[in-house]
Amino acid sequence: MKAEEYAESAALVTEECTKALKAIEPEKVLEYLEMLTVARKVFFVGVGRVLLSLEAMAKRYAHLGIDTVVVGQITEPAITKDDVLIVGSGSGETMFPAGIAGKAKAIGAKVIHIGSNPNSGLKDVADLFVRIPVESRAKAPDEIHSEQPMTSLFEQSLLLFGDTTALMLVREKHLELDKLWEYHANLE
Repeated sequence: MKAEEYAESAALVTEECTKALKAIEPEKVLEYLEMLTVARKVFFVGVGRVLLSLEAMAKRYAHLGIDTVVVGQITEPAITKDDVLIVGSGSGETMFPAGIAGKAKAIGAKVIHIGSNPNSGLKDVADLFVRIPVESRAKAPDEIHSEQPMTSLFEQSLLLFGDTTALMLVREKHLELDKLWEYHANLE
């Protein structure tokens, strides 16, 4: 291994993330933000590294005053028709998130699927599909190829999508960044 490999690898990762974020349809992002801002609570569900990205999104949105819940938390309240469930799943076929999406839909909540595969089983459940068109297990011909292992590009792009939309909310609501610290954890 050579020292310059770090710079080359970092450049590859950031270039792939930039390409993925630019490929998301801006109209879908605006629809997504509208659904978030009118929801009473915003629930998040995913597994593995996708869940880690969603947890980071939920935390940041909470800093912006959005009432967020990660499915499975011990203090998770009931979801209602006034709430939104965000499902993170590249393939859209992961059993646990897909099952939770179906249950949320049956209760009357809105369902947003953020994923790669527009032809997944979630297409019949989701009220909105925000596509991050990166390489997934579905291997669709129009997916953005990644040289990274497995579905790293989806998970990274999901995290950056959360931070990008958080910034959009800050600007839209004219929030003062210094005042956001009142929502930050203070028992640390």
